[in-house]
Amino acid sequence: MTSVQQKIDRSRDLSQPLERLGPDETLKANSDQLRGTIAAGLAEELTAAVPGDDIKLMKFHGLYQQDDRDIRDERRRQKLEPAYTFMARVRLPGGVCSPSQWLKLDELGRAYAGDTLRLTTRQTFQLHRVRKQNLRATIQGLRDVLLDTKAACGDDARGVMCSVNPLLSKLHAEVYALAKAASDHAIPKTGAYREIWYGEERTELSGPEEPLYGRTYMPRKFKIGFVIPPSNDIDVYAQDLGFIAIAPGGRLEGFNIAIGGGMGRTDQAPKTHPRLADVIGFVAADKMLEVCDAVMQVQRDYGDRLDRGRARFKYMIDDKGLDWIKAEIEARLGFSLKPARPYEFTTNGDPIGWTRGEDGKEHCTLFIENGRVIGTVMDGLRAIARIHKGTFRVTPNQNLIIADIAPEARPDIERVMKEFGLDRLNKASALRLNSMACVALPTCGLAMAESERYLPDLVGKIEKILAAHHLEDEPITIRMTGCPNGCARPYIGEIALTGRAPGKYNLYLGGGFHGQRLNKMVLENVGEATILDMLGKVIGQFAKDRLPGERFGDFAIRAGFAAEVKEGRHFND
Repeated sequence: MTSVQQKIDRSRDLSQPLERLGPDETLKANSDQLRGTIAAGLAEELTAAVPGDDIKLMKFHGLYQQDDRDIRDERRRQKLEPAYTFMARVRLPGGVCSPSQWLKLDELGRAYAGDTLRLTTRQTFQLHRVRKQNLRATIQGLRDVLLDTKAACGDDARGVMCSVNPLLSKLHAEVYALAKAASDHAIPKTGAYREIWYGEERTELSGPEEPLYGRTYMPRKFKIGFVIPPSNDIDVYAQDLGFIAIAPGGRLEGFNIAIGGGMGRTDQAPKTHPRLADVIGFVAADKMLEVCDAVMQVQRDYGDRLDRGRARFKYMIDDKGLDWIKAEIEARLGFSLKPARPYEFTTNGDPIGWTRGEDGKEHCTLFIENGRVIGTVMDGLRAIARIHKGTFRVTPNQNLIIADIAPEARPDIERVMKEFGLDRLNKASALRLNSMACVALPTCGLAMAESERYLPDLVGKIEKILAAHHLEDEPITIRMTGCPNGCARPYIGEIALTGRAPGKYNLYLGGGFHGQRLNKMVLENVGEATILDMLGKVIGQFAKDRLPGERFGDFAIRAGFAAEVKEGRHFND
């Protein structure tokens, strides 16, 4: 079928000459399919950095150039360049890895990444503080266990998420296989990665090197996720493209399709805002890859390539209308989506502790505060990986499931957990178990305030307020980021804070407990004392006036502490 005929503004999309678009589009188009001068930059020994254009191209290879901001000023005084290192993000669809892969990640983390691993909010690993001269060794080490960092960053389809419900073993395996297929399908096909990092020779091709992405790839990042109700652990409404499994009686029939979610925004820029995805219909499971192609093609062809601040898919939907977008997707599919099927979400958290799946296997979910694997936790997980015969699963909440444990093997796993103190990780308050933070300082170049290093302390102070009102067991989602970009999906937290300056944050209240509603800013650019004072008032009234079963975020709206945000485009009203 042909594209939908409607008069729309095409002055900012791929139909225009490169010189009329943003500079990043010219950079991508002239990069020789992401090769650029990366190899030469890696060979340059006079600096720990790479040239500016290659910094951008290396994101497509899963790498971010960063520096240690804790010592930036001191190095400037000493007339030294910043302490440059790189963050390497692994591509790990659905967060599933084997014990041998865990052991390799542990080895690389100890050798090149400051004796730590970071579990992310998109179910993968980040290796921070990797020096330029160690990048190839790191990436080749990942290759040894069939892992890589391809397209973990950049203007492409990022790592694909998938629910990690261990109770539904058969259904999870089926949906996970489809999520992995989507990841493999959407990965860029350029040989640049193999040539630069593995030292392979360039292969001449008879056709285009990137049949889907072309020379300019996507306008911005594109995020895909698969979710299995009733758990919304992946926050499906925060994805550009979400697949909601419809599986009555545990039998997968297909997916409801949700499009147009995204968290990022910019302070003092009202044209930017978070947005929750809209469900536009249902499709059979065997049509999933066709839907991926069609939706990505629409964003590729019509997304804003002039203003990167408005380049995400969510803004195209706001600008052109959901009906037009859906019709354009269906035109490319060659068939109409069926009406969406009923489904229900009840939580977006993780089932902490031990559970048994329908196949009889045991699973233990460990709370890993803010995803930081370090010290005795890192040692203990290495010891478990040496004896474990199942899998590990990184959750979308930065926690870790030791999965697929045979019942007879559980005592050995429990023994190691006790030896290293891992059995104490889950003995945290309900608030702490539902907390999540991005890395922020000192390595993230975008951070304006602390996040990972500060949230545990702030949670401790909020815990005292909750305990004073006998609410220490009340599950409340709290999320913090060091900037407004939203990596920890703050705009759907019941309580959320985004950094504005050192020690200053915006405070948001009223998000939906299972990710179904955006929150609303109630305080802007304030410090800890003001934040705690406001939370003390809300929590105190919540303790007195909540309705039976009422969630904290719902109460904050009903009691008038926060206005309800019904659509993302009204987030800044």
